[in-house]
Formats: sequence, structure tokens, C-alpha cells
Amino acid sequence: MAQPKPKTGPDSFEPGGLYDRIQASIEFIRSAGYGGTPGSALIFGSGLGAMAGGMQVEFELPYGEIPGFVDTTLEFHKGRLLFGKIADEPVVAMDGRFHRYEGYTLQQITFPVRVMRMLGAGTLLLSNLAGGLNPEFHAGDVVLIIDQINLMGDNPLIGANDDRLGPRFVDMSEPYSRRLIALAEKHAMQQGIRLPRGVYAALTGSSFETRAEYRMLRGLGADMVGMSSVPEVIIARHGGMEVLGFSLISDDCFPECLEPIDVELLLDYAGNGAEVIGKIIRGVLEDEEYCPVRHSDSE
Repeated sequence: MAQPKPKTGPDSFEPGGLYDRIQASIEFIRSAGYGGTPGSALIFGSGLGAMAGGMQVEFELPYGEIPGFVDTTLEFHKGRLLFGKIADEPVVAMDGRFHRYEGYTLQQITFPVRVMRMLGAGTLLLSNLAGGLNPEFHAGDVVLIIDQINLMGDNPLIGANDDRLGPRFVDMSEPYSRRLIALAEKHAMQQGIRLPRGVYAALTGSSFETRAEYRMLRGLGADMVGMSSVPEVIIARHGGMEVLGFSLISDDCFPECLEPIDVELLLDYAGNGAEVIGKIIRGVLEDEEYCPVRHSDSE
């Protein structure tokens, strides 16, 4: 068994050595015993770790052991990288993610996406908890993300670019794959699941938004708001991955009738939403039209 990694901090993430750090993570994962090639990568959002229940886990590693990974500081993010299958599709999954409000840079937050892509994943399927801004959405609804707004004041691509990882300028005209959106809607319909579309806006947190900020976000065209996902999608697209995203609406963010947010209640909604999202993802992975592109460690 490979030895646990030395702890790394923000200073270890200068752009110049990013490719080498990814390779070090890959080498550790391979030496720890994982020899597969996942076609798909998944990220389970806050409280949505129950989605892992639908996964046949064959191998797992705590984030704290993997070189280049930081540790999640949230108790409802388990902090482990899972390897296995969903519906016979080989997958790698993050059971818990990192956030800007935890004190991490966007480069640190998105590093696992780089690693999963280099392991072979050509598709990223992610989920998050989000506040509902659209009056047609209510707590407990699952929404299909069709576009995003980056209000985090930063971008994980700032700095030197390594052409081995992706182009200097990344096209974001289709951050979420229209092909995968169509597959998700098909399987939601077949299962009788209501699945509206929405635009997701990301802020840093960890404070929730004010009434005025909710009005501003709705005016900008956002249907839901959260504190994650956008940096991960940018890096996935930088690496040529297709992306499919879901938001579980955890609370109603209507300025006229705003109430204090109960975090425990949000996590209860997440537990129910994880099952719904898991069913749709399984349907997509089982679909004969899914066919993810597989990348290679050696690229």
C-alpha cells in the first residue's frame, strides 16, 4: 500500500508544475491498487452523498492520502474518492467537494477534476444544493442545469496555461452538454420525474445572500444560486469533458417572504433529492446513446 501523501498548501499550486502534480496523483492512485479506466466522473454535492448508495464501490481512497488533494472541512462531505460502477459503467466519484469559503483556491478546488479526467473520464456528472430564485421552483425540486453565471470573482484558469491540459481560451457556449441534457430529460420523463431547466449562479459564500442580492441574481437571469460547481465545470470544459449538472433546491429564496435558513432542513431535502438524481443518472449511464469519450493517463 502506498504511503499517505505529505500535506500540501496553497503555495504548492503554482501553475508551472500543475501537470506534474496531476501525474503524481495518478501514480499514487495506480500504486494504491486502482488499475481501471473510468469513462465518467461524478461529484456528489452537500448532503447528496447518498447517491453513492447506487454505486457499486470497488475501491476508495480518502482525500487526505492523495497527493495534491486538500481535505474537506465539512462534516457532511465524507472526503473520499470512490472507484467502481453504476449500471456497469466504470466511474470515479468525489464523495464530497471543496469550496472557496473553506479557504482554498479555485485551482485547489478543481484539481480533482483534472485528476479524474486524466484517469480517463470523458464526462463529468455533478450535483449541488442550491437556493431557488425562480418562483416556479420549490424546496425539494431537482433542476437540470443548462447554463451558469460565475460571480465568484475568480476563475480557475487564471495563470499560466499548459496546452497538455487544454487550450488557453476555453469556449463556454455550451458548458452543459445539450446531448446529455436531452438524455437526462428522456429518462426523467420515462420515470415520471419532473425535471425543469435552470441557470445556476455561483457566489463564494459562506454567508447566504441578502434580499437585495436575491433580487439582483434573479434580474441577471439566475434560477438558482449556490457556492460551488462553476469552477469545476470550467475545468471540465478546459479538459474537453462533457458536463451534466443537477441542482437540488434546498430553500425558497424569494425576497418578499424570506425566512432564516435552517441548514439541517436543507440537508434533509438533500437526502431525498439524492435518490431522484441517482435514478436519472443511472438511466443516462444505461442509455446506449451515452457513450462517453475515454481519455488516457498518458495524454
